[in-house]
Amino acid sequence: MTPDALILAADSALRTLWAEPRAARANPAQGVASVEMSEAERRESAALMRVNHVGEVCAQALYTGQALASRNPALQAKLMEASREETDHLAWTLERLRQLDDRPSLLNPLWYAGAFAIGFAAGKLGGDKVSLGFVVETENQVEAHLAIHMERLPAADAASRAIVDQMKTDEVEHARMAQREGAVQLPSLVQGLMRSAARVMTTVAHRV
Repeated sequence: MTPDALILAADSALRTLWAEPRAARANPAQGVASVEMSEAERRESAALMRVNHVGEVCAQALYTGQALASRNPALQAKLMEASREETDHLAWTLERLRQLDDRPSLLNPLWYAGAFAIGFAAGKLGGDKVSLGFVVETENQVEAHLAIHMERLPAADAASRAIVDQMKTDEVEHARMAQREGAVQLPSLVQGLMRSAARVMTTVAHRV
């Protein structure tokens, strides 16, 4: 990577992991009536939102790595636009975690480093179409896991449900963007490895 690219990568990591994320769009939970939850419901909502926050940390890393690996300025712009939308998700999930009196995952630097390495390697080794294939598969898996969260979130937690619902809509659009740009379907073995890695991440982040 060039010095400029290294600076961009470092800036992205610092902003994602330690700066206060600033959303460009209003929080979907804004104005949603607050309903009292039991302590067990609060803990479950917080654990699920922590997992979702980790997913957004990984999304920032993945898109940054892919943008740095690509030599196509138009594709770089689209990837960074998707990254900015994911910043909204990062801010929303962090705000909701605080409202639930909980914290982000302690392992966020590790999650970020792993996702960045995957994104950069996919772009450098496989080219733009394979890199976009990772976007499609990642977003498809995220959409599926958000759908599960909609089922698991307590019925009383309308605020978290509003956030997750909007995130799900955005992830679908990111996958469609990648398909329009020429994504190739990843081999089933790679898809399976990605699902296994996601299961490890979500299981650990649910607690740590």
